[in-house]
Amino acid sequence: MNTKKMLSVVAGGMIFVLMLMSCKKEVSHTTGWAYNDPKNGGFEVAAFQGQETGPGLVFIEGGRFTMGRMEEDVMGDWDNYQRTVTLSSYYIDETEVTNRDWLEYLHWLGLVFVPADLISVFNAALPDTTVWRDRLAAREDLVEYYLRYPAYATYPVVGISWEQATRYCAWRTDRVNENILIERGLAVKTAEPTPENYFNTKAYYVYPTYEFSSDKRLQYISTGEERNAQMEDGILLPNYRLPTEAEWEYAALGLIGNTLDERVLERRTYPWNGQVTRTDDKKYMGEFVANLRRGRGDYMGTAGHLNDAGSYTVPVVYYWPNDYGLYNMAGNVAEWVMDVYRPLSPEDMTDIDPYRGNVYQTVKVLEDGTVEDRDEEGNVPMQLVTDFKNDRRRNYRSANNINYLDGDWASQIDGESWKNADNTLGTNQMYQKSTTAFSLVDDNARVYKGGSWKDIQYWASPGNRRFLDQTESTCFIGFRCAMTRLGSSNGKN
Repeated sequence: MNTKKMLSVVAGGMIFVLMLMSCKKEVSHTTGWAYNDPKNGGFEVAAFQGQETGPGLVFIEGGRFTMGRMEEDVMGDWDNYQRTVTLSSYYIDETEVTNRDWLEYLHWLGLVFVPADLISVFNAALPDTTVWRDRLAAREDLVEYYLRYPAYATYPVVGISWEQATRYCAWRTDRVNENILIERGLAVKTAEPTPENYFNTKAYYVYPTYEFSSDKRLQYISTGEERNAQMEDGILLPNYRLPTEAEWEYAALGLIGNTLDERVLERRTYPWNGQVTRTDDKKYMGEFVANLRRGRGDYMGTAGHLNDAGSYTVPVVYYWPNDYGLYNMAGNVAEWVMDVYRPLSPEDMTDIDPYRGNVYQTVKVLEDGTVEDRDEEGNVPMQLVTDFKNDRRRNYRSANNINYLDGDWASQIDGESWKNADNTLGTNQMYQKSTTAFSLVDDNARVYKGGSWKDIQYWASPGNRRFLDQTESTCFIGFRCAMTRLGSSNGKN
């Protein structure tokens, strides 16, 4: 047999072996029973190639980093000293959420809620455009035009409270997952969505007969019964949410471009190299890299060569991105993060995936296996499906850990919120509020990070932190969304 013919036979044999391997059913390495076989009870194992990257997101490979301020503590707060923490991998938006994004959100809310006389839902999502007002400045044009005029479509949305940003994240989760199902033919678009029938990811998982299915549905292998996609199928994405303070700071620093063999060559003070706000790129030497205020009364330089071209905000894709490909992580607008603010956060935090603000809840399941349809006020499950205690879980624990380790012995023992003698929350006692002294720290104080168009360079350092009540908004705070990475940390599967 000549060499050419021999190679042909070998190649053919290899293809046959590969065909046999592909036809061979995957079996359990613990029981030997085949998966996805109706004769074996039909235990289903979905083929999974890894989590998709959701619209607008950038993958952030996690790891160890030194969290905390790199600038001098000029405020004297001593609330963010350096400590080493590790973060799991996650995703974060490439840019800040824009006015156009928010108008899309308002448009959808208008379709669903306004015709049903639930206009309060729509109104609650409206940004506070009056944040632009200043008693001694001519800024009424921004009050009127900034949100809706197309010249500002790609500018960051402002006038958004932490609560509004959180609701936007929930809405975005549902719209993205609904579109995934529609593209796979597993759901149909709703021509006239209502408060009772709009798509909700958690309700879709919980209710087997959810009415958003199409003619093309998944089927149980053992019975052939049609079903919705389940979490085990790996089709739908995790929730969009605000990033934690640690996630935001880690992403802003972009240390992947500043390390060698696990060594940080020069710890950054800002999302770029060096100690100034100008680029060291030879082609653009001296150009500004962030939208910040240079000094009192100097917001954008002189005519003919504006330093950052932004008297107020600028488009979200502007200047150079950091090493993760993220834009405006040090200027333009400061950004909300998930965490509740505490001066002692560095003392109380864990050293992996740190976060303060956990409130534990889960779905209530009845004895017959069904889910509670409505709460005491009659709200539909799609809106409040996570607000119920699960009576069937023996290990269930409902807890508000916002006050955990806030200074009393009881919280250190049982993890419950810090209480006064009358069993009321003790935050106001821990952080004194009286006629002689008043602290702004309470359970509604949320952290925001980064500098903005009206801030000096000091606040552009990702390690610095500030806080504001979660119901309030300003003309210099916006946000971007994040998403948990499920599975491997290197993003390969």
